[in-house]
Amino acid sequence: MDRRIYGGSAVIHLFFLLISFTASSALPKNTNLSSGSGQINSNSVLVALLDSRYTELAELVEKALLLQTLEDAVGLHNITIFAPRNEALERDLDPEFKRFLLQPGNLKSLQTLLMFHIIPNRVGSDQWPSEESGRVKHHTLGNDQVHLSNGDGKKMVDLAEIIRPDDLTRPDGLIHGIERLLIPRSVQEDFNRRRSLQSISAVLPEGAPEVDPRTNRLKKPTAPVPAGSPPALPIQSAMAPGPSLAPAPAPGPGGKHHHFDGEAQVKDFIHTLLHYGGYNEMADILVNLTSLATEMGRLVSEGYVLTVLAPNDEAMAKLTTDQLSEPGAPEQIVYYHIIPEYQTEESMYNSVRRFGKVKFDTLRFPHKVAAKEADGSVKFGDGERSAYLFDPDIYTDGRISVQGIDGVLFPQEEEIVESVKIPVKKVVQPRRGRLLEVACSMLGAFGKDTYLSKCR
Repeated sequence: MDRRIYGGSAVIHLFFLLISFTASSALPKNTNLSSGSGQINSNSVLVALLDSRYTELAELVEKALLLQTLEDAVGLHNITIFAPRNEALERDLDPEFKRFLLQPGNLKSLQTLLMFHIIPNRVGSDQWPSEESGRVKHHTLGNDQVHLSNGDGKKMVDLAEIIRPDDLTRPDGLIHGIERLLIPRSVQEDFNRRRSLQSISAVLPEGAPEVDPRTNRLKKPTAPVPAGSPPALPIQSAMAPGPSLAPAPAPGPGGKHHHFDGEAQVKDFIHTLLHYGGYNEMADILVNLTSLATEMGRLVSEGYVLTVLAPNDEAMAKLTTDQLSEPGAPEQIVYYHIIPEYQTEESMYNSVRRFGKVKFDTLRFPHKVAAKEADGSVKFGDGERSAYLFDPDIYTDGRISVQGIDGVLFPQEEEIVESVKIPVKKVVQPRRGRLLEVACSMLGAFGKDTYLSKCR
C-alpha cells in the first residue's frame, strides 16, 4: 500500500512539472519588464514599445528605471504613449541637453521628461478633439499637463505633430508617433539653471591688479584674492574720468562679476533720504543734476565703501548761483562730502575724542575734510565753512553710510605765503693787506695824523 501511495505521488509531481515547463516555454523573452520579479502579458503596450521602431525612447525608459513604474500604471488603466521618432532624439536634440538628461544626478529630470509623454487613459486618433472644440487638456503620469489640438488637418500634442497616429495598438494602450520631443517646463528650467551655474563657476573670481607705486607697473599676483575682498587699487584710481581725476583702471574684486549690488544699495539710501525728510536737495543733485548716483553704485559694486556727509535742505539753500554755475561745480561739492571709508557716528566721534583733530580723505582728491570734537558732537571744517553732525546714521548697511550735517563744506584755500626777501645792506669790513699795514705804520712813525686816520 505504501508503494501505491508513493507511486501515485510521483505521478502527480511529474504532472505538475510538465505543466510548469509548458507554461514557461510559452512565455516570450520580453515578459520581464522590470528589475523586480513582476511579469506582464506579452501583448502589452510596454512590450510593443521595447520591440518597436522607437528604440531611442525605449533606451531612455530603461536608463530612467521606469519599467516597474510603467508596469504598475498599465496594471491600473490604459495608457497612451507619445513616442518621438529616433531622429528627434539622435540628431535634432541639443547635445548639451542630452548630456544633461543622461547625467546620474539628473535622473529625476529624465523621469519627469519621459512621464510627460504618457497619459493614463486611452486616446485614439478617432477620439482627437476637432478644430471647433479647440485644445483639450490631459494630465500625464508626471502630474503635468499636455494639450491635444487639431488644426489645418494636423493632429498636435502641444507643439509636436502626430506623424504616426495609432502606430501601435494593444489592449492596454496605444502608441502615437510624434515628430519631436516634448519637454516640460520644469525640466527646461532645471536645465537652464544648471547651465547658468556652470557658466558662473567656470569663471574664478579674481581681484583687481595691484600697482607698484614706485614703478607704476602691475605687480605679479602672489596669491588669489578672496571673493569680496577690498580692492587693491585706491578709490581715486577707480573713479570715472573727470576734472582732476585719474582715468579708471581695471575694476575691483571679481572683474565684471560684482559681488555687491551697488546700484540697489545706492537707490536704497537715496529713497531713505527722501523718506527721512529734509534732504531732498542732496538726493536731487545725486540723481538729476549729476550722474554721481550711478558712479557711486559702480564703486560699491567693485568693493569700495563710502561715507556720505549729506547737507540738509536748509544748508543747500544757502549756496549761491556763483558756487553752482561753474562747470562741474555740483560734482566737486558732492565729491568733497564723500569719504572713501565706512564711518558711523560712533566711530567718528571716538576718533575725534581720541586724536583731537582728524582729517578724512575725500573723493575730491587731494583735499581732505577735517573733523574735531565740539559740543559733544563732531564738527567738520573750520570757521564759517564748518558743519556739525546733525542727523547721525541716517543710512548704514555695511557698505554705504549716510550722516546728515547742517552745512555745506568747502576745502580750505591753501594760502601760499611767499617769503619776501628784504635786501639788507651788509657792511663788510675790508681785509687789510700786508702792504697797507706797513704803510700805515710808517706814517704813524712820521706823525702824519691825517693819513693815519684814513688807515683806520
